[in-house]
Amino acid sequence: MELRTLRYFLVVAQEGSISAAAEALHLSQPTLSRQLKDLENDLGKTLLIRGSKKTTLTEDGMLLQKRAREILDLAQKTESELRQSNTHIGGDVWIGGGESEGMRLIAQTAYSLQKDYPDIHVHLLSGNASDILERLEKGLVDFGVAVGNVDLNRYNSIWLPVVHEVGLIMRKDSPFASLSSIQPDDLQRMPIISPRNEGLRNSLTEWMGKRFETLNVVATFNLIYNAAFLVEEGIGYALCWSRLVNTLGNNALCFIPFEPRIEVNINMVWKKHQIFSKASQKFLEQLQEIV
Repeated sequence: MELRTLRYFLVVAQEGSISAAAEALHLSQPTLSRQLKDLENDLGKTLLIRGSKKTTLTEDGMLLQKRAREILDLAQKTESELRQSNTHIGGDVWIGGGESEGMRLIAQTAYSLQKDYPDIHVHLLSGNASDILERLEKGLVDFGVAVGNVDLNRYNSIWLPVVHEVGLIMRKDSPFASLSSIQPDDLQRMPIISPRNEGLRNSLTEWMGKRFETLNVVATFNLIYNAAFLVEEGIGYALCWSRLVNTLGNNALCFIPFEPRIEVNINMVWKKHQIFSKASQKFLEQLQEIV
């Protein structure tokens, strides 16, 4: 009975489905099914009742679930204690991030961490929410900083205490620049430069009381830095959240928030059942302290 197989078994018990567990573990379904069958043969017990849509535990399976957690917890604790004798901690931490002030907390964490562990190196990859989550699923990043609505049932997460309002970036000489806020009816009369963010579009549909497709979308983007050039050239008004574009001093642009107010959530997420490197674990612990 291998620790790896026990971990597989616990994921199946948690997900309630071999196919869902195989996806979470990044295994093929036949491979996972074979591992589980071998475990049952080794123990001489039927552990799972395999239904067409759901997999449930037998009485023996429930007993193994309890014991497996204890075994794995003890193994993890023992490994952690043994590693404490190794004073050198280093390695790479890969983080995908959307544009937000939440990345400042990531930077603060990296700075604080490298003071104690100078051989830990942090690598940042930028993109919108779909880009980041895709990299996360493929294992290309350890963590993702996701802006907007994310299905947190699929991930472990830390909420980052940063507030962004949704609104429009526009030229200061725009006829709408004198407004204190943007109303739903105002939006219908503008050429819109839209982010490719499904969560934000869904929020706007609810806010407007109309389908997002009713807007006059003249261009799209995934990072606001480049979209700001389109705004400066007068192509349209860019949907985004506050504090991402410099609107101070002689800058040609300004930000006008929506009314009623829309706020976006920011979470750092990582895959469930993920096994961290020592460097990634230290990063997570440091961020938890800062938050």
